[in-house]
Formats: sequence, C-alpha cells, structure tokens
Amino acid sequence: MKNIAMKRTTMKPIVSVDVELTKRKDLKNDYLSLTFSGFNRARQCKPGQFVHIGFNIAGVFYRRAFSIAGANASEQSLEIILKVVGRGSRYMANMKIGDSLNFLGPLGKPFTIPRKSQTALMVAGGVGYPPLLYLANYLIERGWDPKRIVFFYGGQGSPDIVDRARIKRMGVTFVPTTDDGSFGFHGRVTTPLVQALADKTYQSPMIYSCGPEAMLKAVDQIGTEFETPGELALEAPMPCGFGICLGCVVPLRAGGTARVCQEGPAFAIGTVKL
Repeated sequence: MKNIAMKRTTMKPIVSVDVELTKRKDLKNDYLSLTFSGFNRARQCKPGQFVHIGFNIAGVFYRRAFSIAGANASEQSLEIILKVVGRGSRYMANMKIGDSLNFLGPLGKPFTIPRKSQTALMVAGGVGYPPLLYLANYLIERGWDPKRIVFFYGGQGSPDIVDRARIKRMGVTFVPTTDDGSFGFHGRVTTPLVQALADKTYQSPMIYSCGPEAMLKAVDQIGTEFETPGELALEAPMPCGFGICLGCVVPLRAGGTARVCQEGPAFAIGTVKL
C-alpha cells in the first residue's frame, strides 16, 4: 500500500510574513482572541487551514501551528483564538498591541465546503471551536442559510463555552453541552449529535469536527455508524508545517500514512486510525 506521507506533492509557494498585533480580546478562562494585521495572504485563507507561527524567544525552537479563526482580505488581517497552555501560547497572551510575530501560511488542506442543500453539523470541543467558527462565518458570508448550520459546542463546564454571544449572533442553531451540566445540555457533546442523527432531525447532514482526540474518535465512529459524511480537523506536532519533517504523520485505515500538515488537517470521516 502506498505510503501517502512519502508521496510527492506539488507545493505552493510558502510565504513567511511579519504581522502586527492590532486587536486583542480576553474571552475568559485563559482563552484569548488575537487579531494580526499585515498578512497579505489573508485572501488565500480557507476554513480548516492554519498558520505556523515563529517565536523569537529562548527555549522555543520550533514554530507552533494555530488554526485560523477568521480572515479579512480587505484588511489583510487574521484572527487567532488560543488557550494558554504552553510557552508559545503564553508568549502570545502577553503580547501588547503593536508587537509582531512571523506567520507562515496559510498551510494545510481546508474543509470541504458543503452544498447549500446540506446541513452542516459542527461539533467542537474546547479549543477546537475556532476553525468551526471560521467555517460557519465563511458559509454565512457566502449565502448559506444559518438555519442549516448546527453548532454543537462541548466543554467540561460553563467557563469552557467561550465566545457564545458571537456564535448566537450568527443565527445558527447553537447546542452547548457541558460535562457537569452547568450550561446547556448535561453530558458529552456527542450525545445530542447522536440524537439528531438517529431522529433524522436535519436534512442531508454533513459533520465537521475539531477538538480533543477522544471526541474526534467518537465523532468518527458516529459518522461511520450513521453513514453520514463529514470531516475531522486533526492536531499533531508540526516542526516544519509543510510536509518535510514527517513529525505529524498519522496512520490510515486503508493502509499507509498521511501528513496532517499536507493531506490534512481536514480528513474525511472513516479514513484515519484514531
């Protein structure tokens, strides 16, 4: 079986750009929204893609991959939503307006855009919600009916469901869930998803998901069981970000491997061994 990780691909020109922090918003519970300007490839960005960010700080030797939460072509700006968990994200959390970073991208394979007759079921867990937020906005801005977008968003407790006002303003069907029952549905985010698919609540559903690996594995199994198409946005260590180092290789069900940074991050349900 062919090893996809070693397959030759035609690479697009990779552009490295210094960008400036122009806006920041505290989303609480260690979540932040940061908007950077001067990214002249904002027009090329698509939901599901990421940028590889370089840090000029001691002890951080490799770039860090961050999902794109939004892009504005006319302003040449790009939004990153992060949760402070390590040295790279902590450095970004301490940045001041006017500080700069280096962006490489956009990189990776984006989500497949659904037909307007389909219902997009977006399943987000924790910090996995930014690329789905971008996808929802992207579709609405291009004429998709917000009523055909269902945003399932799960967390351990109410503080983990951030940016909820912005999600509601989009006009989508918002289904928050918490493990402790402090906000929205009491239980796992996959439970209302299963109920919706079992009851055939939504016409021509297509699943999009990003979040913790255990959640993605469950969504993958659910999509397979209900024969519902969809895509999972995976995360993996990415020293290079463009397919050379093979640090982000994942096994495929059909045999062989794929690189999350090149053949992904968006993979069809049922194709990756999770």
